[in-house]
Amino acid sequence: MQIDKDVLKTHIREELINCKANSCPMAVRLAWHSAGTYDPENDKKGGTNGSTMRFKPESSDLANKGLEISQNILSNVIDKHKKLYKDLSLADLWVAAGASAIEFTGGPKIEFSLGRTDDNDGIKCPENGRLPNALRGATHLREVFYRMGFSDKEIVALSGAHTIGRCHMGRSGFDGPWTKKPLKFDNEYFKNLLELTWVKKTLKNGQMQYEDKETGKLMMLPTDIALIKDNKFKKYVEIYAENENIFFADFAAAYSKLLQNGVDVKEPVNDDTKENEFLLYCMHGSLDRVKEVLSMVDINVVEKFSGRSGLHKASFWGHIEIVKFLVESGININIKDIDGDTALDDCKRNGHTKIIAYLESKYRNCPPRENTRKVGYRDISRNGSIYF
Repeated sequence: MQIDKDVLKTHIREELINCKANSCPMAVRLAWHSAGTYDPENDKKGGTNGSTMRFKPESSDLANKGLEISQNILSNVIDKHKKLYKDLSLADLWVAAGASAIEFTGGPKIEFSLGRTDDNDGIKCPENGRLPNALRGATHLREVFYRMGFSDKEIVALSGAHTIGRCHMGRSGFDGPWTKKPLKFDNEYFKNLLELTWVKKTLKNGQMQYEDKETGKLMMLPTDIALIKDNKFKKYVEIYAENENIFFADFAAAYSKLLQNGVDVKEPVNDDTKENEFLLYCMHGSLDRVKEVLSMVDINVVEKFSGRSGLHKASFWGHIEIVKFLVESGININIKDIDGDTALDDCKRNGHTKIIAYLESKYRNCPPRENTRKVGYRDISRNGSIYF
């Protein structure tokens, strides 16, 4: 079963951002640390395939301390949606979450592939110490990243991930955020490096980090400061501080490349091109395109993973002209998706009154939904799933 990435991202978002917490920075760290251990020249161990961080010695690496929390949070995606994700590997889930979290916090869209598998033991675990040591400098950064095939520009771009999140004394031994908005992905990290005055500070545990002289509320690691002490690195810091769009483009490319570390498999190709086009055009309300493609597909085609028809998609997004065209063309209005929802359920969920009235006039003996609770003007389905 092919997995729809947009649907997967919806379910990941439900777990990462909710009333309990915003776990996006930790998801980025999980994916990053999974990928950053790859050594393509020597033992070829590490990288995002295998989800080996579940096993020792990788799980015991001090750099990964606390990441079991993110692993547990993300496992809820599979637990809650077993029918959809019975074939989804944890390795793919971690990568998808790390990529999606950048986008959720306002950053660029990160391209990522699926098709990884999970190892059953720690035989392929990389040795500890392959991730960057925050106490070291530019030479060390190059040793770590050059090993994986990254350039100086990519090193600086990837360091920009520090624009979100913060350090925790109980995990990394460092303390504090890099930016004033640690849940907003932007280029503030680079601006702070250049515009603030950074002074050394020794923490109670003996660790040394940098603190901004202006407010005393922000921090930088020695590896961060190395980016402005090394002239080859600094020129990219200056570019990214000046132009956020360039930073976003370079980061997206470098992070996508990082997430592919250790992955030799290719994503399965979906050959149902016309069917997918038809459903996509229904979702986006492109009536002319729907008419054009309809002659080449079964009007009642549904997504394999969600059971949703073109009528479901048009109803959910409020495209009444598409709805009318599909109904008049003979689509089955009683098709139910994987959650048992009809197209009428979908438009009720989003309050599309004109479509509701139109579809109700077409239904016969349509009983009210059970196991549904009212929230404002929306009807929320049994498990709250929302497929695009």
